Amino acid sequence: MSLAHITITKPDDWHVHLRDGEMLKAVLPYTARRFARAMVMPNLKPPVVTTAQAKVYRDEILSALPKGMSFEPLMAAYLTDDIDPCDLERGFNDKVFAAAKLYPVHATTNSESGVTQIKSMRLVFEKMQRIGMPLLIHGEMGDPSIDIFDRESAFVDRVLVGLRRDYPALKIVLEHITTRQAADYVADEGRGGKLAATITAHHLLINRNSMLAGGMKPHNYCLPVAKREVHRQALIRAAVSGGGMFFLGTDSAPHPRTAKECACGCAGIFTACNALEIYAQVFSEAGALDQLERFTSLNGPAFYGLSANKDKITLERGQDCISSDLASVIVGQQEIIPFKSPINLFWRVVDQ
Repeated sequence: MSLAHITITKPDDWHVHLRDGEMLKAVLPYTARRFARAMVMPNLKPPVVTTAQAKVYRDEILSALPKGMSFEPLMAAYLTDDIDPCDLERGFNDKVFAAAKLYPVHATTNSESGVTQIKSMRLVFEKMQRIGMPLLIHGEMGDPSIDIFDRESAFVDRVLVGLRRDYPALKIVLEHITTRQAADYVADEGRGGKLAATITAHHLLINRNSMLAGGMKPHNYCLPVAKREVHRQALIRAAVSGGGMFFLGTDSAPHPRTAKECACGCAGIFTACNALEIYAQVFSEAGALDQLERFTSLNGPAFYGLSANKDKITLERGQDCISSDLASVIVGQQEIIPFKSPINLFWRVVDQ
């Protein structure tokens, strides 16, 4: 492996928002170019709750895939208070659902239909534990009385510890972690193969100053919100550690520019067009390029009980900073602004 040229097993994105309709058609190629599979988030309007809805959504994704591209969408079910456990099991056994997603109500974008009382989901969690269906968690408290910067650590302490005690065989992914507390907890408790965490590219690069210092920067606003620098450094250490409990999940979340740059801007950062390059840069700067493939391509499939992809992907490092010529993605009369890296990027994906 040279510093200028890296070939790795083609990665998977274990957390992505592809949306639907015209936006799906516009953003899907950026994910499909870099990732062989992706866990597709179900928080559409209306959310993807049933097996039948997941089949329709999967077909829509595959129909939007540009000719000549190979990509496998993995569907997640949106857990609600009244979800049908039998339909959930049927969808998992029929390989329609790959996992189920827990959104605490009002915790993030399009979580209005999320779970109001986690304790009331006992029958669902017991069934998921029995059939081996992974539980994906947006790990924040939805309680508005809790400071937004404390909602992830509060969720770990008040909810996740109890979930793992009550359902010890349930596979859980704590998604898009942002705090040292979450990283340390997953590192300590994930050795048994039942707990893992995804880490986004943008949370490896930005802290809360990136959003607030010198003026509000709406395109750096996401949920969970970026935290202090000490937490960003903890995420980097976790990602490059080689630990099998950490793997790639971009949480790429496209929104129209008008929805970001307004009086009440929505949360979400669109990174599908440069996330893999950012991961390569972060690992390179940390002196951990030898761990990049494990994090991007091997740990995720191993946790989900899948084979790693057979295809390869190559990244190369240029001598000069590589600037993206992608200023925006046009969707009808709207535009999506891609994430702008606060550091110089020298890596790029070689055309396949």
